[in-house]
Amino acid sequence: MDRTPSPMQRPISGRAYYRRKLAAGKTPMEAMRALKRRLSDIVYKQMIKDATKPGTGLGGHVGATLQSSAADRIPMIDTSEQSLPGPAEPQPRTPLLAAS
Repeated sequence: MDRTPSPMQRPISGRAYYRRKLAAGKTPMEAMRALKRRLSDIVYKQMIKDATKPGTGLGGHVGATLQSSAADRIPMIDTSEQSLPGPAEPQPRTPLLAAS
């Protein structure tokens, strides 16, 4: 069975960061939390950088606009999509047969 190695088993800079935290006296759980925080900070900074890049629209995507591409401006609600006028009526239950 081919198993994908965890991030701590791969030779990446995260492992070195994790080991530095352990050497600084952090518990393994605290060191992993610090590594996760560092990775999330890197991802967040890249997302902000992408979103503010010239030529991008909403969410940092090229070509995204505020205008809808739907055919109708305001879609009409069909009768099957409208909510019921009140609470549902209780339905009689069929008694279950005893198992033999």
